[in-house]
Amino acid sequence: MSEAFIQTLKVIEVAVGIALIFIILVQNKNVTLNLSSMGGGMWVVTKRGADKVLHNATIVLGTAFIITSILLFVAH
Repeated sequence: MSEAFIQTLKVIEVAVGIALIFIILVQNKNVTLNLSSMGGGMWVVTKRGADKVLHNATIVLGTAFIITSILLFVAH
């Protein structure tokens, strides 16, 4: 593969990696001890609004990071 393609993949991987770190750090981790939920059934927690956007962005960026990593591995 051409050197320009490999350089472009490296730049994309660094950019995606930085964005992924940022998105993960921005997510609000509300971890609370809810004793009422320990006794019985499991409650379904749905993501809404910004939490859902950040969750989906994490999945997309994580997938993009894995794909660029594989492409760089194959290119070398």
